[in-house]
Amino acid sequence: MTPSSSSRSGDRNGSVVMETPLKELKKDSPVADVDDNAISAGGPQDVYGEDRATEDHFVTPWSVSVARFKLGASLCRFHSFKWGGYTLLRDPHFNKGLAFTEDERDAHYLRGLLPPSVIPQETQVKKMIQHVRQYQVPLQKYMAMMDLQERNERLFYKLLIDHVEELLPVVYTPTVGEACQKYGSIFMRPQGLYISLKEKGKIREVLRNWPEQNIQVIVVTDGERILGLGDLGCQGMGIPVGKLSLYTALGGVRPSACLPITIDVGTNNEKLLNDELYIGLKQRRATGQEYAELMHEFMTAVKQTYGEKVLIQFEDFANHNAFDLLEKYRSTHLVFNDDIQGTASVVLAGLVAALKLVGGNLSDHRFLFLGAGEAGTGIAELIALETSKQTNAPLEEVRKNIWLVDSKGLIVSSRKDSLQHFKKPWAHEHEPVKNLVDAVNQIKPTVLIGTSGQGRTFTKEVIEAMASINKRPIILSLSNPTSQSECTAEEAYKWSQGRAIFASGSPFPPVEYEGKMFVPGQANNAYIFPGFGLGLIMSGTIRVHDDLLLAASEALAAQVSQENFDKGLIFPPFTNIRKISAHIAANVAAKAYELGLATRLPQPKDLVKFAESCMYTPAYRSYR
Repeated sequence: MTPSSSSRSGDRNGSVVMETPLKELKKDSPVADVDDNAISAGGPQDVYGEDRATEDHFVTPWSVSVARFKLGASLCRFHSFKWGGYTLLRDPHFNKGLAFTEDERDAHYLRGLLPPSVIPQETQVKKMIQHVRQYQVPLQKYMAMMDLQERNERLFYKLLIDHVEELLPVVYTPTVGEACQKYGSIFMRPQGLYISLKEKGKIREVLRNWPEQNIQVIVVTDGERILGLGDLGCQGMGIPVGKLSLYTALGGVRPSACLPITIDVGTNNEKLLNDELYIGLKQRRATGQEYAELMHEFMTAVKQTYGEKVLIQFEDFANHNAFDLLEKYRSTHLVFNDDIQGTASVVLAGLVAALKLVGGNLSDHRFLFLGAGEAGTGIAELIALETSKQTNAPLEEVRKNIWLVDSKGLIVSSRKDSLQHFKKPWAHEHEPVKNLVDAVNQIKPTVLIGTSGQGRTFTKEVIEAMASINKRPIILSLSNPTSQSECTAEEAYKWSQGRAIFASGSPFPPVEYEGKMFVPGQANNAYIFPGFGLGLIMSGTIRVHDDLLLAASEALAAQVSQENFDKGLIFPPFTNIRKISAHIAANVAAKAYELGLATRLPQPKDLVKFAESCMYTPAYRSYR
């Protein structure tokens, strides 16, 4: 349902349904006692403190007035829609299962549709976590969580929030990678919007088919480069769905304001093209003008439909499209590429925190990357921006401390003519170097960062070389999922004799080495994008500026406690993620106000408290 003052539903007999303004509902309607002033202000007061501006509030949205038109008859009659209880139990947005009270069961025609027991949400959470834990296979846990999301949305988010460290790897990386690979066989009910080449010229019409109108965040992919798994085509939808689940659970953006979208232009994955269960277009990928025209129509339609302030997050586009799309639309739309900018922001936060353990400033360190795609160049550029800001040195100068290795070896000036445009700023004067261990020995980095998507490329020789150069080498193995990680936590600690400061993209369990327990950190984008998005939304920001990414990094680094440092961690635990997201949102919003990018005026006095007040909470509501 949307906060427009109208109510709408379908008729099981195929009747035409008319929208009736909320104010015009009959006096005996369950929503008739809603205050008119609250309606005009955008909805009744939210008793749960969930963003008066972003949460929609219908008291009983399934109790509606409809017009039933009979074929051949000129008369239409209004009637009360009495089968709402059955519909209510099958609406994931409002279903509470056995948590419906006795009074609610009487008021909403639920008698006989539920067993007699009344069970509170807290007990439901205990039951569901036991249910999920009974599965040994991660993909089965994922499917159990997705099934819950389709049945009871608030219980899904309550469960995810209460057990975030346990369930984050289930609904997000690494399990979501396997889910995307097998999406065709596990696909049950469609989630989000699928916009294919068949819809070219009709994308605005497709957007109108989505039932929610007040959309604040769109996560969109074309499925060409899903995690480190390659082209999964239409099956990449698992990524937008998973990301937006985290926008709600970790950042407090209400579920109805989130829209996952997959742009289907075909796939070059031969296995999928020959798979009878593949759910997307069975054709080779569209490129060039055909691709550009579809994307431009999409971007234009989104802005026309949802307005200037809708956040469009690009996810898992291939390098050649990701950089071009970000550059093309960053001046006309509120766009954010999580692979380029989100990864950069979370890694920069980890590096800033790591300085507390190794000493010095960013300008005192030398960085070597394995991988020069979206993530690698994005991180490198944000490190350079922050270093330039701290030292007032020219950007070109500070880039000289940052070196990248791609599939052909060290990126050096003699290769400049053959490099893609986003790699050229990192082509420094140096003789060609083919392999990583030689690059480590010659560049002598203090920080080694893997964004290659190639598993086990930080070999024993590479880690030992880093350990011979540095007392405490910083090793970030960031590729997802776990199978693509450049090295494991155990390898990093063992081969560095327990001296490495390690973090990875996917989670690794604690490691015991020579009687000491090491807890590996996770440089997970989920630290950044939910809070970052909330900061943009709550301030009404209209464009993403690089300084907003730096503000997010600073806020995350500030949340690492001495207790975390004592364990060797450079990121805070996910158990506090909603508090962390509120601080990130506040810092991002403050910078947006400072830069004149925010439109929600006046600026709230306490941005952290305002961020917390804006966050959706999944507690059940009492229905009248």
